[in-house]
Amino acid sequence: MTLPTRTIGPFSVSAIGLGCMSMSHAFGPPPPREQSRATLLRALELGCTFFDTAAIYGAGHNEELVAEVLGPHRAQFTLASKCGLFVTPGGGREINGRPETLKATLEDSLRRLKTEVIDLYYLHRWDKRVPVEESVGALKDMVQAGKVRSIGLSEVSAATLRKAHAVHPIAALQSEYSPWSRNAELGTLAACAELGVAYVAFSPVARGFLAGGVKDMEALAAGDIRRGMPRFQGENFAANLELFDAFAAIAKEAGCTPAQLCLAWLLAKAPHIVPIPGTTRVDHLEEDFAALDVRLSPEVIARVDTTVNQATVRGNRYGDAMEQSVDTERFAA
Repeated sequence: MTLPTRTIGPFSVSAIGLGCMSMSHAFGPPPPREQSRATLLRALELGCTFFDTAAIYGAGHNEELVAEVLGPHRAQFTLASKCGLFVTPGGGREINGRPETLKATLEDSLRRLKTEVIDLYYLHRWDKRVPVEESVGALKDMVQAGKVRSIGLSEVSAATLRKAHAVHPIAALQSEYSPWSRNAELGTLAACAELGVAYVAFSPVARGFLAGGVKDMEALAAGDIRRGMPRFQGENFAANLELFDAFAAIAKEAGCTPAQLCLAWLLAKAPHIVPIPGTTRVDHLEEDFAALDVRLSPEVIARVDTTVNQATVRGNRYGDAMEQSVDTERFAA
């Protein structure tokens, strides 16, 4: 099946990609391997040509899973992975952007992915102890060595993007973007358009919330990262549930599901946006990719904008510690 495409650096990719994180990481125990296998292969059947993983997802488990399932089809898709954020031997989380660390991480990722080259390799987090120019210089070396085809950044500001782009062309900036996370609109989205950088939108359905997938916090697994996020806690969560009802009503009137409304809204925002929803289920995957057939009127887009935005959503995107680890622009408190 052939899907509409968008451009990331030298690559033409399906206008919606697949974020593979949840198959190994962040939302509780990984699903059965056969379930993940079925989801990945169905994505390929649907025409998805952009798959996103990272070294930290399941401490390498996700890269191994992608290699195992999609390796025989390597020529059919653009492969993205990330460095600079990983699980330590003690099980902790470390941001490290030193060139020697990034290069070692690349070798580990190439081994796990069973490939000689990664198409798009992101600096997963900017290590603020290291000038971004040094970290990007290391990624530039990887390109020159033929082990990486293009470079990306994740969760950085427009100013940091410009510094990095001066060292080596940046193909993509990846950060959260959905109706309830509008930080992109504070500068990075415009900077990407100016520099010819794709904006890869992760969590485009608000970590499942705007898909209607989080109605009861008690139903989430003990290790689910959403339990620690302010928007999913206490009074914030209760208020946001009411906001979801209003959003779902817009979707119903538009003739699509709430998840499809999120994705169609993003695709309508700008031609350089590539959403990468994540899922572990084939039915959700098919629902997401059907958003490519949804056409939203300017009136519906305007209603989404006024209904769900930084002023109506309750709670910060991350907790305090995580907020300090990213470089994205923030709305005033």
